[in-house]
Amino acid sequence: MSSAEVADNSVDPPAKKRKLNTGETRCKSAAMANNGARVEDEIDESLYSRQLYVLGHDAMRRMASSDVLISGLGGLGVEVAKNVILGGVKSVTLHDDRNCTIADLSSQFYLSESTIGQNRAVASCEQLAELNHYVPTTAYTGPLTEEFLKKFRVVVLTQASWAEQQRVAAITHANNIALVIADTRGLFSQVFCDFGPEFTVLDVTGENPASAMVAVITHEYEAVVTCLDDTRHGLEDGDYVTFSEVQGMTELNGCEPRKIKVLGPYTFSIGDTTNFSKYERGGIVTQVKMPKKISFKPLKESIRDPDFLIADFGKFDYPQQLHIAFAASISSRTLKDQDICKDGELELNTELLDTFCKVSSGDLNPMNAAIGGVVAQEVMKACSGKFHPIVQWLYLDAIECLPKDRSALTEEACRPTGTRYDGQVAVFGSHFQKRLGELKYFIVGAGAIGCELLKNFAMIGVGADGGRVTVTDMDLIEKSNLNRQFLFRPYDVQKPKSSTAAKAIKKMNPSMNVVAHENRVCPETECVYHDQFFEELDGVANALDNVDARIYMDRRCVYYRKPLLESGTLGTKGNTQVVVPFLTESYSSSQDPPEKSIPICTLKNFPNAIEHTLQWARDEFEGLFRQAAEHAAQYVSDPHFLERTIKLPGSQPLDAIESVRNAINERPLSFEDCVTWARLHWEAQYSNQIKQLLFNFPPDKPSASKAPFWSGPKRCPSPLTFDTEDELHLDYVVAAANLRAQVYGIPTCVDREAIAKMAASVEVPEFKPRRGVKIAVTDTHYIAQNNDQMDQDKVKNIIAELPPPSSLGNLKITPLEFEKDDDTNFHMDFIVAASNLRAANYKIPPADRLRSKLIAGKIIPAIATTTSVVAGLVCLELYKLAQGFNTLDVFKNGFVNLALPFFGFSEPIAAPTNTYLRQEVDPVGPGVCMLYSFFMLKAKKQERLSLPMSEVVTAVSKKKLEPHVKALVFELCCNDEDDNDVEVPYVKYTLP
Repeated sequence: MSSAEVADNSVDPPAKKRKLNTGETRCKSAAMANNGARVEDEIDESLYSRQLYVLGHDAMRRMASSDVLISGLGGLGVEVAKNVILGGVKSVTLHDDRNCTIADLSSQFYLSESTIGQNRAVASCEQLAELNHYVPTTAYTGPLTEEFLKKFRVVVLTQASWAEQQRVAAITHANNIALVIADTRGLFSQVFCDFGPEFTVLDVTGENPASAMVAVITHEYEAVVTCLDDTRHGLEDGDYVTFSEVQGMTELNGCEPRKIKVLGPYTFSIGDTTNFSKYERGGIVTQVKMPKKISFKPLKESIRDPDFLIADFGKFDYPQQLHIAFAASISSRTLKDQDICKDGELELNTELLDTFCKVSSGDLNPMNAAIGGVVAQEVMKACSGKFHPIVQWLYLDAIECLPKDRSALTEEACRPTGTRYDGQVAVFGSHFQKRLGELKYFIVGAGAIGCELLKNFAMIGVGADGGRVTVTDMDLIEKSNLNRQFLFRPYDVQKPKSSTAAKAIKKMNPSMNVVAHENRVCPETECVYHDQFFEELDGVANALDNVDARIYMDRRCVYYRKPLLESGTLGTKGNTQVVVPFLTESYSSSQDPPEKSIPICTLKNFPNAIEHTLQWARDEFEGLFRQAAEHAAQYVSDPHFLERTIKLPGSQPLDAIESVRNAINERPLSFEDCVTWARLHWEAQYSNQIKQLLFNFPPDKPSASKAPFWSGPKRCPSPLTFDTEDELHLDYVVAAANLRAQVYGIPTCVDREAIAKMAASVEVPEFKPRRGVKIAVTDTHYIAQNNDQMDQDKVKNIIAELPPPSSLGNLKITPLEFEKDDDTNFHMDFIVAASNLRAANYKIPPADRLRSKLIAGKIIPAIATTTSVVAGLVCLELYKLAQGFNTLDVFKNGFVNLALPFFGFSEPIAAPTNTYLRQEVDPVGPGVCMLYSFFMLKAKKQERLSLPMSEVVTAVSKKKLEPHVKALVFELCCNDEDDNDVEVPYVKYTLP
């Protein structure tokens, strides 16, 4: 497709699209860089940032050079297309020779009643093209000839006949074109992959290479490497490694990858080192990702003699069985088939085949969403070589969604009636469809998972027949959201997520009753999400991105006895959890271990990894541009600030009051003052502090154990010398000066040349290390130093230096809140420069801006494919909840890793007997207070006993009961006859 053709057709309305003689229809598609010409080497990091953390630049570039054909634009096809387009391939061609019918509306969210009778690819093309303006999207309605298929790197077939699958598969295999065939039939699905006779996987897992610090390397035929015992090496048998910074056995530095054998969590062998020098000390071992070659069988051979992946949820023993079942559902194919069966005959589970045939005419959105995410990830693997593909068959069924007593699922109950839900009615019957329409659900979050859940709810009709879906999200849409949150468009940026998403799904299903809120879920909004709100709900679906909010919503659901659908993603990993009152454990019943923190002394003085310098840089930002400004602002506005600060423990009062003194007495009056401060601060951090550290601990200083002090995790630093010609040095001064200017309301400046001249003219005092300066070597020493009694006289002297607050009425000082996604605010500029300068001090490899943003901003890597899979699995559990299932065996918690690929499902853990009796709940009412006790004065006890409970609570808490509070929660503390504590349930007291 030429850029001119794209431009010529970019404004054509859908009804007047120009038909080409090849059967192609150009869609309103991509806003191309450089006058419409795609620049493949450039990746829009502001759009793809979260996906880049999953795939990396190299894989994204390979995807950006790959053309993809998707055939069959039904419910499954549109899910695949959506995810592939969001992923950022070179182009997508949508192929279909079928016209839209009312049945397609069961799961094809870009078709509507107005498109019935139109070609499905043509009708869907424009809306799919809007998902990503970097991906030209074309509709094609002609035949899939060999000449046409040769244009593509990857071909996806959905809803294709067996004959068509065989024909296309022969062409693609012969021409080294990757092929993915996928189908869903009601509650059953299958995926087949053929990426050619010799496909190379460049990165099997996508995990960051493991790295560890070396303690010892033996000098022998099967040398053993022992790592420092602070962290496990994280390697596996058969991994390859290389070394750096090894002293003594320098032959290992930069060596060719060596295969290892794991001996223990801290040891592994690397082969012969007898020809090398003797090991002395130090070194870093790093895993090397090695490519893997996979030979795929063609379809005809694979179906007869499969190498296949079948997950633990499969009910068939061989892929041929399900394939024949698929065929048997639409034809009278015999179970004796030489083309499919290696031995010409197969035995089938007739009961299972009967179930399959009864539901196979169904078309379920949740199944399409889950399989659509899987297939789209396989397309990305074929384009990029990133992650391990399916070899070669995958099956998923969810027949546990059907009731055990299926007598109500009669032919009459499941027959089509000409509605958009016919595909779902064919599986579950019309009575169940009515039940779905009456549901009242609360979706918490309208981000990536929230958008997918809203789309799925719209397709299956939750709340569309007398029910309601309430969605809340306090955030506004950012550009980086557009790569995953497919309900939003570029023109929606800075609009509220919840209301924008609600409008989008109303277009997908006009019958949806959606109420959008822009609230955070927290104790402060319990006046909105109160007793009546929760009591009306049938369930809650979390789409949150932080643990605290998840725990809060879990507690609310436990308190109100409401089912909870929980899910989350991390790159290609995803999980789902269903919480059923009195049946399963709650979300809060088990939690991940806390994230390992970096020791304070490591951050302050002994960093050995870029993660340490980035955290240090974040702390610098907070201290310099937020905390100091906040303290100064509080000093001016709060007359009790000094009184309150002096009462803080340890050295906190001194630190806080010093920061106020510096912020006020050293405030800049011009931008040049800001540059002077930045230059002097650079000197203090990257030169003077390092000189003082080396004065206290010289490079040749031994430790208490006589080993060199600067060894193991302690890297010996060196001071830096400022140079305006050094880009990194100037980056720091530019960013720090502009941030200081923002704090004090001074106009900023981006003229690097002018700033360089200002910095060069700053007079920097000569630094001489001082004796008697204490530097903590361990966290114990650091904590002890900070807990020492503060110097009262020093605090008084600093306070005496402060001008009275009344004289600072015109002081403009604004604390800065860290914002990682604004590339114009200098926040990340400062973090990157500060971190990489400190890394230069300690000879740590620097990190680029993208990686720095990931670590310092604590960004969760994300990709649309995983989100699609997770949301689909969640809605399969919703089917079960809506039918009132009450046995543990039918519910499934899901764990997936699309990179491996891994799919695991397990029954939820049963609810402990006390989960819904003693689970910690947030107090409903004015807070926590003691109302009665055995040791209370008799008169006071009698007085309280004579009052209504609501008055007692009001009197004791000194807070009035808000109108929304309909009940109070009381905790009873009891003892038995032996004075042992007895655990008893909380008491819910309903107010009269």
